[in-house]
Order: sequence, then structure tokens, then C-alpha cells
Amino acid sequence: MALTLCGRARRLVSATSIHSNGCLLHRQTGSDRFHLGEAKSIRLLPRRTNMVQELGSREEFMQGNREIETSYDFLGEMRQRFLRFKRQKYLPQIEKFQALAIAQSPKVMVIGCADSRVCPSYVLGFQPGEAFTIRNVANLVTPIQNGPTETNSALEFAVTTLQVEDIIVMGHSNCGGIAALMSHQNLQENQYSLVERWVMNGKAAKLRTQAASSHLSFDEQCRNCEKESIKDSVMNLVTYPWIRDRVKRGEVKIHGCYYNLSDCSIEKWRLGSDKNNNGFYVSDREIWS
Repeated sequence: MALTLCGRARRLVSATSIHSNGCLLHRQTGSDRFHLGEAKSIRLLPRRTNMVQELGSREEFMQGNREIETSYDFLGEMRQRFLRFKRQKYLPQIEKFQALAIAQSPKVMVIGCADSRVCPSYVLGFQPGEAFTIRNVANLVTPIQNGPTETNSALEFAVTTLQVEDIIVMGHSNCGGIAALMSHQNLQENQYSLVERWVMNGKAAKLRTQAASSHLSFDEQCRNCEKESIKDSVMNLVTYPWIRDRVKRGEVKIHGCYYNLSDCSIEKWRLGSDKNNNGFYVSDREIWS
């Protein structure tokens, strides 16, 4: 049975092709071989993977296939997409875009994952100027005690200068960063990769997940941890005084969203406050499907 590679040219790969380390390879036995030619290959990831493993195996795969990638003129495609955007969207709304060139006044800030499959503007339908967005691995928000990051510096600007009214932490299913967190071994810190050091900011969510669902499969534990991590990031937002004070006054609302890639649904929570005890909690679960 033949497999098909996607790209500008589609070619069939013989049944003697083999799969190794998440990549499609070929055998050199006799004349039974395949050549990719102008086809753009797709790396086939195993179902259970994490970002640390993916980075390493992808680099090995790409190193041996640089000539394949150069045959596809993606920059040329980008140029066409840009010109189509200008013709179909920019010029018909030129006054709006020229106003945006002077200033922005978004009402929403979104903290999303860097994953290429989960673009908040695409999934949630934001238009230019509507949402101030920052993305990082596993959509993590660290407590203020952890010090400055690109995420909390963007938070400060969005809340204190732009005065956004809603903050959304948007996570998703099959997150490679959370898989890396869940599969992380307790090594010495100097043995960690940069990805591992970053995702360890979600360690509390990992420990709660393992304690509550140790009987579940690794994949199921990852799904649970993805949601727990969102809730932790939502709670971490109120460690910032200039966010906490605005939440108490009702000037800022905080939400957590979990986007399920498999069935295109969103699970949403809201940050609530207990005025009697001066505390906060995550509640009001909704399903958008």
C-alpha cells in the first residue's frame, strides 16, 4: 500500500518505505527506491510526543533534507498572500487600517500557546486592533515573584497602558509543552533544555494531575494537566497588584479557555472573587461546541 506526500508535487512512496523516529525514510535495496523530487515532505509524528523530543528529531530530519525544502518557494507564496490581503481586505477598509497605523485600543488581551495550530485570532475571529496577543510555549503565566518575562511585560503594557478589559489564557489539547512537562525527569537543573526549564513553571499543575489521575494513561493525564495549567495561569494573574486591583474594582475580567483540536470545542472558565475572604477562584465552566 502506497503513502502520499503532500506538497506542490504528489508522489507515491513504495511499500518498502519505512517509518523511523517519526520520519518517513526509504530503503536502498536494489532498484526499489523513491525520490522526493519537488515534493514537500511531511514529518509524521508519533501520537505521543513532546516538544523536547520533537525539536531534536525534527532537526535531524531537516538536516538531511534541506534540498527538498528549497524547492518549495514559500516566500513567493507569502508574497501572493500579502498582495491578496492588501487587495481584498486592506484597500476596501483603508480608513480603518490607516487609523490603526496611528494607535491601538484593544479591549482584550490573549495569552496563547506558540503552537502553529492554535492561532487565537484565527480560532476566535479577532480582527486587526481587537486583541493584544502574546504567545509562549504552553501558554504559561508565571507569578510576579518569578521575575520579569516577555509575557508579564506584555501584560503590564496591556493592562496599565492599553487598559484592556478582558484577559484570556488560551490553552489547547495535544500541547507539546505540557507533554514535555509531564514526561520530564527530575534531573539536575544544568541538564535541562530551555524548553524543559520553561515548562517546569507548570510543575504544580503536573503534581496535582499525577496525584488525582495516576490511574489514567499518559495521554489522558496530559489532557488533564493542560486544563489544570490554564487554571494555574489564571490564578497567577492576580499575583500582579495592578491586575488584582482592577479585578476587584470590576475593571478587568479574567477567563481561561481550553481549545480541543479534535472536536473544535472550547471549555471556558471565569475568575471569580470572594469579597468576604478577599480571595479568588476559578468557576463558571461553560462548553462552546
